[in-house]
Amino acid sequence: MDDCGKVLRRWSWEENKLFEVALAVVDEQYPDRWEVIAAMVGGNKKAGDVQEHYVTLLEDLHVIESGKLDHDLPQTQPCLLLHFPHS
Repeated sequence: MDDCGKVLRRWSWEENKLFEVALAVVDEQYPDRWEVIAAMVGGNKKAGDVQEHYVTLLEDLHVIESGKLDHDLPQTQPCLLLHFPHS
């Protein structure tokens, strides 16, 4: 697997959501931005980890927006929400 896949696998869904929120609230010009974002994500993430994650996501976004995906995305089926009564 490529390096991108390895980097993204180390982040849980919850960590990614916290990361998104932190990016939205911590100004790009804030001097200790990556340290603050790492603290907001929590766990064992360091400033370098969150900065690397950010760069990886930017690179992915650039590839997607440029139309240079090296494979077709699989067709997906619509998601059905099932409601079960509480017992």
